[in-house]
Amino acid sequence: MIFRTELIPASAPIRIRFSDKLLLIGSCFTENIGSWLEAHFFDVVVNPAGIVYNPASAAETLLHLIDQKQYTRQDLFETNGVHHSYDHHSRFSMSSADEMLASIDTAQSRARAHLLQSRFLLITFGTAWVYELKETGRVVSNCHKQPERLFTRRRMSVDEIVDIWRPLITRLQALNPDLQLVFTVSPIRHIKDTLHGNQLSKSTLLLAADHLCSEFEACSYFEAYEMMLDDLRDYRFYAEDMVHPSDTAIKYIRSKFAETYFAPETQKIVSECEKLLKAWNHRPQHPNSPTYRRFLTQNIETIEHLIKKNHFFTLEKLLLQFKDRLSHLDSPDL
Repeated sequence: MIFRTELIPASAPIRIRFSDKLLLIGSCFTENIGSWLEAHFFDVVVNPAGIVYNPASAAETLLHLIDQKQYTRQDLFETNGVHHSYDHHSRFSMSSADEMLASIDTAQSRARAHLLQSRFLLITFGTAWVYELKETGRVVSNCHKQPERLFTRRRMSVDEIVDIWRPLITRLQALNPDLQLVFTVSPIRHIKDTLHGNQLSKSTLLLAADHLCSEFEACSYFEAYEMMLDDLRDYRFYAEDMVHPSDTAIKYIRSKFAETYFAPETQKIVSECEKLLKAWNHRPQHPNSPTYRRFLTQNIETIEHLIKKNHFFTLEKLLLQFKDRLSHLDSPDL
């Protein structure tokens, strides 16, 4: 007897290699996938402007990378001694405008360099609801707790989203012809929009993503939203707030993403990386024993082999950490 409908996504025609660069833009779900990829030593840049929830702000983030936008003090506003940008998450906000601009510039430069070489761009749409600044009419990425009277709140339409992203995808392909775009819709529920409003929003995002994937061969859709609602389909897979997926759900969706987009060799390397991470987190009872020394040495040799054979330079930090731990052990008994 079968008590659930398991969603088994088809394998992507073009798969992610461990050596590929990846750029991720979007909502909290993007951060979840991105942090997991970073932890497994992929060469990845995640949300260079911070978390962005709506399709318009996600598109603007990418346009600023393409156009090499230079932010100035005129792009910032100050409140209670702290400078903010309507294009950026609050993690960029600082008391010093110059330091903030330098931080933004560093993130932009790194992300643009990554975009030029990335083979995959993962975009997660979180909500179709947007806030427009009444003074300018532009959609903001973050309101930074400014008075509600400064904004107009509305829901984007499917056509509006497609009209923004269609020329953007064309420009991205001109900039990087090898780029593959993977769209997802975040499984995180925005219940502050009401349950009905959340469903309307997600439906809008799903239709827009489907339209873009139908129009552009380089675009594909990963069914994260459907896995949460139709495959797992149980409140035990939500966190305590009943809004965000639980750790178990996130791990499940990540495993499906790996099955869909990772090349077989990539999956083997990720498995090897997980062993190395487990080895790094291992705390021996007798750290100065010959057995533990051999353990560290074997892991160092494994990492060096992976770097030399495959040019996986993202593993060099872990290599240095293992070597540092080995060097700080007491000298072996003679």
